[in-house]
Amino acid sequence: MMTIYGVVGYPVEHSLSPVMHNAAFKALDMDCAYHKFEVKGEHLKDAILGARYLGFGGLNVTIPHKEAALRIMEPDRTALEIGAANTLDFKQMRAFNTDAAGAIDALRDGGVELENKGVLVLGAGGAARAVVYGLVKEGATVTIANRTTAKAADLAAYMRSFGSVFGTSLDSLGEKVRAVDIVINTTPIGMGWEDKPLVTRDMLDRSQAVFDLVYRPVETPLLREARAAGAKTIDGISMLARQGAKSFEIWTGVKPPVDVMERSARDAL
Repeated sequence: MMTIYGVVGYPVEHSLSPVMHNAAFKALDMDCAYHKFEVKGEHLKDAILGARYLGFGGLNVTIPHKEAALRIMEPDRTALEIGAANTLDFKQMRAFNTDAAGAIDALRDGGVELENKGVLVLGAGGAARAVVYGLVKEGATVTIANRTTAKAADLAAYMRSFGSVFGTSLDSLGEKVRAVDIVINTTPIGMGWEDKPLVTRDMLDRSQAVFDLVYRPVETPLLREARAAGAKTIDGISMLARQGAKSFEIWTGVKPPVDVMERSARDAL
């Protein structure tokens, strides 16, 4: 009997998760399917409980429901400490967060070491929470730079219980970029083709790595600037595939072919 999985969010029409997961199910010859479901906040609990009642294996939860998911299903320690869940498993009846692990795996697979490295994270929203958590757990020293300095300071204060984290403004950004080994963009800047990146090639050099969580377009203005400076680059599809692979493994107990998931997502774009 086929097992159904899916993603719930609002909006969810552009999600690449169905393409990735269905490609992995096909590659492994598993009798499973993955679909997307547009669900508004007021219907989230009913949708999750309904999916469980119908025999779904599990769900991914995306924007804007990641925080609310914690109140519907018991979170594991990582999801609880990050304050958001993106994966619900109906066998274990637990909520998980695979965003942090997906980001770390993307960096590792991109040849970037993290222990004792300095990292500048641009943005202090939900995506930043998971990324910063993953980084400090790996022994990196993290500086969070945000347009609203108080928001960066608040996130840094919370994350400081897990490692070395500081909050700052976007002022004198060039100096802050030059002082670190890795720059990570967690803001939506770059989704618009005309967006001017916060970090430009004159701030970077070939000893650094730049990771942009934005994946539409895959080649963001920030990554173009980084490449022009000779820096190592990692794009958002790399993280998307790896967080998806972690969800897949939680649900099925099987390690999926990450390369198949990543390639299917790139082809879909």
